[in-house]
Amino acid sequence: MMADAIRAVILGIIEGVTEFLPVSSTGHLLLAERFFDLGEGEYWKSFAILIQLGAILAIVALYFTKLWRVAVGSLTNPDDRRFIVGVLVAFLPAVVIGLIAGKFIKGYLFNPWVVCFTLIVGGAVLLWVDQLDLKPREHDATRFPLLMYFWIGLAQCAAMIPGVSRSGASIVAAMLLGSDKRAAAEFSFFLAIPTMVGAFAYDFYKSHGEMTTGNLGILAIGFVVSFITAMIVVKTFLTYVTRHGFVLFAWWRVIVGTLGLIALAMGR
Repeated sequence: MMADAIRAVILGIIEGVTEFLPVSSTGHLLLAERFFDLGEGEYWKSFAILIQLGAILAIVALYFTKLWRVAVGSLTNPDDRRFIVGVLVAFLPAVVIGLIAGKFIKGYLFNPWVVCFTLIVGGAVLLWVDQLDLKPREHDATRFPLLMYFWIGLAQCAAMIPGVSRSGASIVAAMLLGSDKRAAAEFSFFLAIPTMVGAFAYDFYKSHGEMTTGNLGILAIGFVVSFITAMIVVKTFLTYVTRHGFVLFAWWRVIVGTLGLIALAMGR
């Protein structure tokens, strides 16, 4: 029991740290399973998805005032209603592609070789975007054009390939479409809410039979740890990326991916 609790804490920290950074939480959790035996077994694979709700609640807590203002304002304010529609428009491609290709992706692409290669490629993309002389036109994530929301949502679907990073794909797309770094990061947080709640609900429905009293206790530990960690990371990330860009995260991806490939080539 103690070993499972320690494993839950470690996985909760990995989830909370990586979920909203452009480094791929799924990729890091898969590598943790492969190299450190932290997530083997069907329960632990479901556990990695279920504790994402803790990270999502961190976003809701941090942005509660803004989200509440939009929810109440949507009754009378067309701009607030348009933002809600925009999030749903951005969320829709993931639903469609997930239903069509979800089994194929999980069956063939969820392996450490794919994760390592996509971590490196994604790092190169982040370095490239960070060096571009972009001229941001959009500075408020709740006021993007509707078509821009759709293209960001379509780009997010690339993150169904483990190692790509949901936040990374949506942030890069938003910046290339005219957003500044902070607004791009904030919209990736908002888009994560329906995307990850949907993934949580689907996986909980599939795995609820495995949720014994003991398993629920372990899940609660991972949930709380991911919530607290995500709260700290999101607040720090926004300040850091606004001032320094994405170079640190790009090299993080490249180094982790390269080390992973070396370990795999050595037969680990």
